[in-house]
Amino acid sequence: MKRFFRFVFFTLVLMVVALVSALTTMRFAIHGREVAVPNLVDKTPAEARRMAEEDGFSLTVEPQYYSATIAAGKILSQVPSARTLVRRGWEIRAAESLGPQRVQIPNLIGESERAAEMNIERRGLDVSTVAEIPWPSDSTDQVLAQSPPANANNVAAPKISLLVAAQPAPQAFLMPSFIGQQLSTVSSALRDAGLRVGKVTQAANASPGATTQSTASPTSSIASQSPAAGEKVSPGATVNFEVR
Repeated sequence: MKRFFRFVFFTLVLMVVALVSALTTMRFAIHGREVAVPNLVDKTPAEARRMAEEDGFSLTVEPQYYSATIAAGKILSQVPSARTLVRRGWEIRAAESLGPQRVQIPNLIGESERAAEMNIERRGLDVSTVAEIPWPSDSTDQVLAQSPPANANNVAAPKISLLVAAQPAPQAFLMPSFIGQQLSTVSSALRDAGLRVGKVTQAANASPGATTQSTASPTSSIASQSPAAGEKVSPGATVNFEVR
């Protein structure tokens, strides 16, 4: 019996030792290849790339940004930051400094989109994004707002975003259902809404003869319509009916 308990005890000890060894091996495998990210700030892109590759990293230099403290052509910032522990092969993203802002931000309000873009490019700046908003037709294609604003200081990047007036979308209505209503009432409602009554025909089960709007009785009941209820129609659209 004592031998049995001794055997069980030694078995448990061996299992614990094996588990600790496995955990240690896993920890080393996970963290053993981790290295500290080098400090690339204030280095040239070429120097930064060499330092990154020597430590097993890849480097991507992002578009340039203004800085009052880092000279033009030097790395302004980086992600991950210096001394962060990451695995080899990680990508470092860095931003290059343009030095202090020296270009004045122009006033583009009221210019056409094309003229504003040419004005921006002529000053050595870039167009960031152009957004459109429906606006009265007399202002179509004009710049309504810009970011950063004219004459702004401490701008982060040499980019300007524009908000441009666009042609307003045509007005549209959702066609209601006229089924079961009198033709005279529906015709009046359509005229008031800026729509037109088109072709009016008799349903197949109606008495033959009246096949046009001139012969259809004003008291006729709407059996079907085109466009159908729920469809979008524009002002001035024509609506056709079948009556009984």
